[in-house]
Amino acid sequence: QVQLVESGGGLVQPGGSLRLSCAAPGSIFSIYAMGWYRQAPEKQRELVAAITTAGSTNYLDAVQGRFTISRDNAKNTVYLQMNNLKPEDTAVYYCNAIYTHYWGQGTQVTVSS
Repeated sequence: QVQLVESGGGLVQPGGSLRLSCAAPGSIFSIYAMGWYRQAPEKQRELVAAITTAGSTNYLDAVQGRFTISRDNAKNTVYLQMNNLKPEDTAVYYCNAIYTHYWGQGTQVTVSS
């Protein structure tokens, strides 16, 4: 069973930073664009950021300029650096190989004072 393994969530104060990591099997990572989604309570899951195999990126407007997605092809890992976090960023964050059913288990990010 293919698994994407996430880490890096936690509790942070507004204005703080967190970095999420997602490790994937090389057979998946080398082929697909990778993305980070989030789902807040009683809200639909939304795509936060995505990165192609060539390194092109896209961001949700609400996180543009605060979040940075990157990938390390040698480590088969995608990262989401989140700066200047806001309470509305609170959600469970999931990584995904775009357009596939390969998902991580989710990691909780809570932004609160």
